[in-house]
Amino acid sequence: MANKYIELVKKWMADNSSVTLEELKATTRAARDAAYAANADAAEAADAADAAYAAYAAAADDASNAAYWVKKYEELTNDK
Repeated sequence: MANKYIELVKKWMADNSSVTLEELKATTRAARDAAYAANADAAEAADAADAAYAAYAAAADDASNAAYWVKKYEELTNDK
């Protein structure tokens, strides 16, 4: 199952103008909140944390860092 936060970052990576800064900031907050909510499930929390870092990097217009966190998420979940 695809992670909606990672998918938004991938969309931004493909075309920076396809996602607004507001969307990226909201995604950062939502992914961070999901990580906190999933605290009981370490794997789920790690997935959400990677997504939050990716969205934060995208919001900061840091494509290489966003790509790093997307890759880390994909390696962890085998979700590409």
